[in-house]
Amino acid sequence: MLSPVVQMDHVTHRFGKQIVLDDISLDIPAGSVYGFLGPNGAGKTTTLRLVLGLLQKQNGSISLFGQELRTQRIAALRRTGSLVEQPSLYLHLTAKENLEIFRLSYQSDRKRIGEVLAITGLGDAGNKKVKAFSLGMKQRLAVAIALLHDPELLILDEPTNGLDPNGIIETRDLIKQLNIEQGKTILVSSHLLSEIEKMATDVAIIHKGKLLFQGALPGLQKARSGRSFIEIDVDDMDKAMRVLTGKFISRAVNGKINIGFESREQVALINTMLVQEGVKVSQLSVRHDDLENLFIQIISD
Repeated sequence: MLSPVVQMDHVTHRFGKQIVLDDISLDIPAGSVYGFLGPNGAGKTTTLRLVLGLLQKQNGSISLFGQELRTQRIAALRRTGSLVEQPSLYLHLTAKENLEIFRLSYQSDRKRIGEVLAITGLGDAGNKKVKAFSLGMKQRLAVAIALLHDPELLILDEPTNGLDPNGIIETRDLIKQLNIEQGKTILVSSHLLSEIEKMATDVAIIHKGKLLFQGALPGLQKARSGRSFIEIDVDDMDKAMRVLTGKFISRAVNGKINIGFESREQVALINTMLVQEGVKVSQLSVRHDDLENLFIQIISD
């Protein structure tokens, strides 16, 4: 069995007295689109910075391509491309001029500039100054820069952050293309759960510095649910919970009540119980768990 492309073993990281990562272990399979999910402040960017060697590891071990990052960082980074936080671009230069600067650093072949512009859908914008680019185009140019040396691993931190719907779709399609057609392993962090669900093969969920789940997306759905649930919107949450407590396992999620679905008769019974106790039910529906609902369940445990 091949070693994971990225492996973190029991990594803990602190900023002062604050624990930002608490005993994190990740195994990122070769050829995967690995969705790294968590709310803002969960520790996603810190994790990516550690994987890239931008922060000094405090506890645990980190390996890329089966080699310890601490001793083989330069060799590992030659096989890695990244976009962490905001793109670093020269706005007064054209896309090609930006790429030429980074090409010299990477010591890549000159023809690679045209190739990465084509891959990222910027083939007709190479001579355009970057200050005239949309945010989505800047994001794609930053990905093009990360691809100049044809890395095996691509690390993207919130690549769709701030983009309009069209930019989000373009970025999602680009990530899938790079994975399927170019064979890249891609580690992508995001808080846009629906986007990760549409492109990831594997998922990790981090919350308050703790890793709550890691594995293939179907495994998450099976482990957490594999069932439907009843979502109820009422005028008096506290009273409704008192009525249902002891009869059903219920939880409050985003101002609504969720109860595991068993039968249509159960739905009718719940509605009758609430109405008889004077609780106004404005919505009662059966829903299926998607990644967002599973995510909320996990971080609410």
